[in-house]
Amino acid sequence: GSQGMSSPHQLALRCILPGFAGTSMPEWVRRRVDEGLGGVVLFGRNIEHRDQVRALVASLHAERAGLLVAIDEEGGDVTRLEARTGSSYPGNLALGAADDPTLTAEVARAMGAELADIGIDLDLAPVADVNSNPLNPVVGVRSFGANPELVARHTAAWVDGLQGTGVAACAKHFPGHGDTEADSHVELPFAAADPRRGALQPFEAAIEAGVRAVMSAHIVVPALDTAPATISPRVMTGLLRDELGFDGLAVSDGLDMRALSGERGIAEAAVLALIAGCDALCVGGGPSGQEVVDEIAAALIEAVRRGRLSEARLEQAAGRVDALASWRAAQPRGAVEAEGVGLRAARRAITRQGSVRVSDHAVVMRLGSLPSIAAGDVPWGVAEALAARGVDVVESEADRKDHSLVVVVRDLHRLPAQREAVEEILARRPDAVVVDMGVPVCKPRGAAGYIATHGSARVCGQAAAELMRG
Repeated sequence: GSQGMSSPHQLALRCILPGFAGTSMPEWVRRRVDEGLGGVVLFGRNIEHRDQVRALVASLHAERAGLLVAIDEEGGDVTRLEARTGSSYPGNLALGAADDPTLTAEVARAMGAELADIGIDLDLAPVADVNSNPLNPVVGVRSFGANPELVARHTAAWVDGLQGTGVAACAKHFPGHGDTEADSHVELPFAAADPRRGALQPFEAAIEAGVRAVMSAHIVVPALDTAPATISPRVMTGLLRDELGFDGLAVSDGLDMRALSGERGIAEAAVLALIAGCDALCVGGGPSGQEVVDEIAAALIEAVRRGRLSEARLEQAAGRVDALASWRAAQPRGAVEAEGVGLRAARRAITRQGSVRVSDHAVVMRLGSLPSIAAGDVPWGVAEALAARGVDVVESEADRKDHSLVVVVRDLHRLPAQREAVEEILARRPDAVVVDMGVPVCKPRGAAGYIATHGSARVCGQAAAELMRG
């Protein structure tokens, strides 16, 4: 094809997927797209409402049709499109709890229809990690569960549903981020177990289902290599390509995450990732200017000039970005979004124990959780949903004996002091209803009425409110 005609500069730019600031296309992005930039990743900061984001994506594609516009739309706790309100779709843990792969595919198809309508090419989802270590601060409710077979079953269903709408899916974080205790946004985690003992299974299922992209994890898997997976040829080429037979687009997790670039710097991390076998380099969850793009492009060109990075590897990587764009262009358009599937799925995922009815007057105490960098600051809870069902809601800790008391928590297993606080409240008010919107591995002592939503998407809060006021 025309690849041979591309300059090293164009090839280098083709491998970069930056973020940017603002709700319309900045001038620097327009220029880099014209010079061959591979794609962009949209974040919550780029999105005000549907029509605006549709116009933004259209303006990006108008510069070059083959530009990949990507987004992290997982549903559940990680949403960009609905960062202001919370998601209309339950996330993976809820879908795993319902454990109906047909329902999982329906939810992903509805999300895909929305993304296709907006013009998105690549959804950086699903999370295929097995949540084998509940102390994991970065996976949690983003995982379908702790059983590799269940996670594999739902990963495949989700990929099918999404890609059926013509939007590419991206299984992450290869070779499995579940068995870690550190947050790779902040530091470099280690995965204790050999991924062949379960963690790889969902990735194999995704590849079998035809997933177009796989994202690397910034974790060290000592069973495989001492280098982080993103920059490990053993992981990104030996395991992913040679052993698992994946020939789609390998995407790096954000190069600006401290686990990877903390010691090396972003440009060096980019070179090492490309050498290892990553094709597309995500950057710009944090830095979102042209400086970082130009720095990476220059570093890649210099690495080719010095013989560290072969020109063939750079061409292969750029070619895989183009191949994904060609796949996208060949997909039929016009999938229709199913109404109400998100709430239906949230209802199927919810579990309850004891009496969870509340009266017309309720105090709702939401105990803050640790905000995750991946999710950002998305609203959550049940106060609004209860109020919408006619409950007079007071969001205070006032001990009003005449009011029902609802205590909303998530991730109690990671917050021992909070768990103690909840148990003290329950000793005082054994009639309180506890709503756990995280991974429900830690039911507080004395919780007579207990609801587990398996996630804090807006629809999960609505489903909980229905049980309390059904």
